[in-house]
Amino acid sequence: MARLNVLLLILVIACALGVVTSQHEARKLYVELQKEKDRAQQMDVEWGQLQLEQGTLAMPARVEKLAGLQLQMQMPQSRKMRYIRLDSGMVTQP
Repeated sequence: MARLNVLLLILVIACALGVVTSQHEARKLYVELQKEKDRAQQMDVEWGQLQLEQGTLAMPARVEKLAGLQLQMQMPQSRKMRYIRLDSGMVTQP
């Protein structure tokens, strides 16, 4: 009988240690999950800011102004322009 009690006591202690270990691991994983959620939210905010910045930098008026100032580019004369129709693929001149 005493052996059975000792065996049961050891079994109960092992189960208790298993429960404590699994709870500790679950808490660690939960904290890590919260950190990753915060990081994902920060990345979403940064993505939105980058999209705004890209939209601002790619505005046609800004691009045209920089092309003229920094690259000395200019619009071609209208008589030198060629128009291409996408539906038929034919080249036409104005």
